[in-house]
Amino acid sequence: MLDFAIFAVTFLLILASRQAAGIPGLAPTDEKDGNLPDIIASSSLHEFLVNLHEKYGPLVSFWFGRRLVVSLGSIDLLKQHINPNRLLDPFETMLKSLLRYRSSLNGDTGESHMRRKLYENGVTKSLQSNFALIQKLSEELLAKWLSLPEAQHVPLCQHMLGFAMKSVTQTAMGSSFEDDREVIRFRRHHDAIWSEIGKGFLDGSLDKNMTRKKLYEDALTEMESTLRKVTKERRGRSFNRHVFIDTLLQGNLSDQQILEDTMIFSLAGCIITANLCTWAVYFLTSSEDVQQNLYKEMDRVLGKGPITHEKIEQLRYCRQVLCETVRTAKLTPIAAQLQELEGRVDQHTIPKETLVLYALGVMLQGSSSWPSPYKFDPERFSEESAMKNLSLLGFSGSQECPELRFAYMVATVLLSVLVRKLYLHPVKGQVMETKYELVTSPKEEAWITVSKRS
Repeated sequence: MLDFAIFAVTFLLILASRQAAGIPGLAPTDEKDGNLPDIIASSSLHEFLVNLHEKYGPLVSFWFGRRLVVSLGSIDLLKQHINPNRLLDPFETMLKSLLRYRSSLNGDTGESHMRRKLYENGVTKSLQSNFALIQKLSEELLAKWLSLPEAQHVPLCQHMLGFAMKSVTQTAMGSSFEDDREVIRFRRHHDAIWSEIGKGFLDGSLDKNMTRKKLYEDALTEMESTLRKVTKERRGRSFNRHVFIDTLLQGNLSDQQILEDTMIFSLAGCIITANLCTWAVYFLTSSEDVQQNLYKEMDRVLGKGPITHEKIEQLRYCRQVLCETVRTAKLTPIAAQLQELEGRVDQHTIPKETLVLYALGVMLQGSSSWPSPYKFDPERFSEESAMKNLSLLGFSGSQECPELRFAYMVATVLLSVLVRKLYLHPVKGQVMETKYELVTSPKEEAWITVSKRS
């Protein structure tokens, strides 16, 4: 439902209906709701777009209410469209809209650019300053897994979310979150907010259910109160470790802007990091060859010593594993932008202020770009063309969002700790179903087993 909420909020910014301009696609199923019944019947926006692109081709249109939406489903079309338009960060734009914060769709472009640079610098500096912390948290998870009987099933999603929550809160807000009670409290509020984002915004059900609405609003208020408290505690003071919020405090931002950016990083950073780590470990359990190749690289580059910031660049196969994890899992299946100027794609006109979707989940498994697209094969990213395609989609290089860059670093450290000490095994008979929202996750708990390397 998060996908639907993105539209419900974003369309408030679109002032006029648009004509379909001859782009193939669906006519409205309902005069008032457009193709919303078709999206609901498909279970998710991603699955709706998969079916739509299979039927009508790489450029399609549909209707959300009485508004036109255009979806691009191939990398070739993305190349045509990306140059004259500004790609909005899907997490910042969509989450801010859902949280009723001011979106980057509005406002001064120069100010937005400055604020974005400050945000990115905050992520970079917090990773550098907290590298040892991330390694320590990884070692703690390893110790926990080593203490388990070999046959015991490990709840992968639960453990990865806990690990991600500790990593993000301590690198974003500092040492107060070394206290597990603070992390548990933060996680409770985080889960309450995330479970309601995208549920109830579309049809107003959240407003109709006062119990749910109060739980959501209370959690949001408590989390914002925590962020304000941290801001006050760290303003004008120096600490041993530089964290994300310190960079924001050094910029020319208001307290509200600091709150919003820290909230976005906390929400998006936790969810992306947790699911990247979850899918990476899960895919490794299903491929002994990939797991062994990763172990060999770790052993060759790192030996018996700990991973260092400088050696991460040498772990090329590990980066290929994480890139292939993003591709195979379709980690973030949708991106969106508002067409700022009238444009043309594949000889079709896209009117100004049309909402344009990048169907990333469709592009990530297109056979024209990815041979054997449903196979988990990190070797494909040894080719420069594959890395270029991933960069065009915003999952690598200069287009990569700061939260994903953070997640790549954390996942690399975690894998360097786990894979050198453990064999990761699948649980036989487990059928993994996928839930497609703003970030793709397993629909149910993912279970694995581990055993100690000799």
